Amino acid sequence: MSSPTPRVYAARLLGLPVFDPQGEQVGKVRDVVVVLRSDGGPPRAVGLVIEVFGRRRVFLPMTRVLAIEADHVATTGLLNVRRFEQRPTEILVIAQMLDSRVTLRHSGVTGTVFDIAVEQSRTRDWFVSRIAVRESSRTFRRRGQTHVVEWGEVEGLGRRDDAQGATRLLTALGEMRPADAARTIHELPPERRRSVVLALTDDRLAVILEEMSEEDQVEVVDLLDSERAADVLEEMSPDDAADLIAELPADTAAQLLALMEPEDAADVRRMMAYAEETAGAMMTPEPVILSPDATVADALAHARNAEITPSLAALVFVCRPPLETPTGKLLGAAHIQRLLREPPSSLAASAIDPSLDPIRPDANIDEVAAHLATYNLVAAPVTDEQGRLLGAVTVDDLLDHLLPEDWRERAAERGERR
Repeated sequence: MSSPTPRVYAARLLGLPVFDPQGEQVGKVRDVVVVLRSDGGPPRAVGLVIEVFGRRRVFLPMTRVLAIEADHVATTGLLNVRRFEQRPTEILVIAQMLDSRVTLRHSGVTGTVFDIAVEQSRTRDWFVSRIAVRESSRTFRRRGQTHVVEWGEVEGLGRRDDAQGATRLLTALGEMRPADAARTIHELPPERRRSVVLALTDDRLAVILEEMSEEDQVEVVDLLDSERAADVLEEMSPDDAADLIAELPADTAAQLLALMEPEDAADVRRMMAYAEETAGAMMTPEPVILSPDATVADALAHARNAEITPSLAALVFVCRPPLETPTGKLLGAAHIQRLLREPPSSLAASAIDPSLDPIRPDANIDEVAAHLATYNLVAAPVTDEQGRLLGAVTVDDLLDHLLPEDWRERAAERGERR
């Protein structure tokens, strides 16, 4: 008896790690590349788009795929590291087929594609074999009904037009880290990118925007109406929002600031007041701030907040009221490592590091780097002349300013056409 034909669904491949024969991970699956056939037969799956470390996307031919398992893809280890560039005859399943509107030939039912299966033939070639379609909602009885059909039973799939929504890709983006989601959106065709951006929630779009290049950020803002753009800016960190607004035309920037909530706009304007490449311009104005009577348990509870980056959670700042930047006088900062050794009921102020000096907001980038390196810090307080806490500068804030402006794009831009 012959073994069953291997069949895998594209949406389930997204994000799977790719391993070489030695068991070393070489990247993650980001898409499936298929070629349409002139005779109307099932498209041939010619390879996978793999994101290798450094965020470069490369092409992995299906001939070099040894196995596709539920939790990984195994390869021969022969990986071409040249950047993937899509050819005119190629279609990307995730980016260009999922969420397309199609019609079932025999029934006339319309719906959207939510998954596509590829399977290996006896000749070891891979072809698109099944299309999973969810019906459009015309009657209550048929709402949500799904069909899994052969390639030849659908019309309208594979066209390069705007008949594509974002539902399935949104699900995939929701499972990615923001940096990976930003790269995926960057790689989408313009119309597909627009539909995805408009469908994302404000908070999710905000965290993804923070991971985009300045050029991509401006393009995304241009896709939004002014009210929506202002809402998204409110969800961003004030320092990131200030950097983005600085890249916009002056009249657009003024309009968006006027539409933002006054408190949020004030935080952004305060960040924009600092000169570029200074501690004030690069700091994060929302570190963990505690009152003098806060306990170690209080400090640890704040540091556990999943929305706080590890570097920002490394220090907690004890200040006199008000406890929002600019605060009252900064009494000191305590390292999270020290707090972990203290009784939960003790005061966080008792764990303050007396040797930790603050940074001036006008300190230049070299002074900030020297300060963090000299004292082996991942974060440091920034205070004004009155000793009030203005924010915290972290090592990741520093790296964002030390690296070239196009650092997010450089890895992807290396290499030639495959």
